[in-house]
Amino acid sequence: MVPTPVGNLSDMSPRAVEVLKSCSLILAEDTRTSGVLLKHFDIATPLSSHHKFNEHSTLQPVISRIEAGENIALISDAGTPGISDPGFLLSRECRRNGIDVCTLPGPTAFVPALVNSGLPCDRFCFEGFLPVKKGRMTRLAEIAREPRTTVIYESPVRLVKTLQQLAEVCGAEREASVSREISKLHESTVKDSLSGLIEHFTACPPKGEIVIILAGDSATSVRAVHKNKYRQEE
Repeated sequence: MVPTPVGNLSDMSPRAVEVLKSCSLILAEDTRTSGVLLKHFDIATPLSSHHKFNEHSTLQPVISRIEAGENIALISDAGTPGISDPGFLLSRECRRNGIDVCTLPGPTAFVPALVNSGLPCDRFCFEGFLPVKKGRMTRLAEIAREPRTTVIYESPVRLVKTLQQLAEVCGAEREASVSREISKLHESTVKDSLSGLIEHFTACPPKGEIVIILAGDSATSVRAVHKNKYRQEE
């Protein structure tokens, strides 16, 4: 599992380049996007598609090739495979077949967004992309009660709607931050209440990949602390 840059190509590690050059095959989420990356680093390893629409059908052929002695690498369009990208199914199937999986450390968008937010990051909940329709409001209600900082991925066209829905369930004054274009030329992070963020991004429609960092429910946090204290006293 080889992480690739979420923006700046300089974030590609020498080890990642070495692995991609030495393996037998590279599985890529989008061969066109990955082809640009491989060309930049002079990587000539054969490339094959492996994405959410075909990963079930490609699993067994990949497993067979690994069992035959090949080393195969998986990359996504950007970031670490398996984090809101294909990777979990292949990793699980390798485990079931006794195949070692090595995941290189590397770029992922939510870590810099979380640290940049100024919100507590010692404990957090990663939500990734929320359901677009079915189950969305149930998930939002759960997030509203979550005492830990919550990480949400979102598209620019849905950002304002998501912030509005979060304000409805969490309260308009809940603290949050929105980071966009992590490690790219126009990277930015805006920190404010949900109402302030709604006002800002309504006036300035965003572009690029979005990470929302939402403060935890302080009321829930206080209740949890009191509950734990009560149990200890018992």
